[in-house]
Amino acid sequence: MQRVTTFLMFEGKAEEAMNFYTSLFENSRILSITRYGPNEAGAEGTVMHATFSLSGQEFMCIDSYVKHGFTFTPSISLYVSCETEEETERLFGKLSQGGQILMPLDRYPFSEKFGWVCDQYGVSWQLNLAKRQ
Repeated sequence: MQRVTTFLMFEGKAEEAMNFYTSLFENSRILSITRYGPNEAGAEGTVMHATFSLSGQEFMCIDSYVKHGFTFTPSISLYVSCETEEETERLFGKLSQGGQILMPLDRYPFSEKFGWVCDQYGVSWQLNLAKRQ
């Protein structure tokens, strides 16, 4: 069965980012980590390949040993439907620390409460309070 999985490429911060993300969301954990060993392409101990889940959604990541002229862009972001106002505010506060606020947490014509941040690792997050039924 074909699957589509979000793949995040870091430069030396993959494990730190995974630990941060899994600490923020319930039902989240690191599933596997393969590290570079001695005399391999990447820096020893950094992440060659890893998988983790956030609220049951699986992601993959690596620490690229190749230096690129690019990083993450807000053109692609992780969209989170939050169940409560408290959850929305907590995630916005944590994810914006050391990062950049792209849209302040506020009421918008399309949402009761919405915020958009780029976290300290460069990953973009859209946080939306789900409509109450």
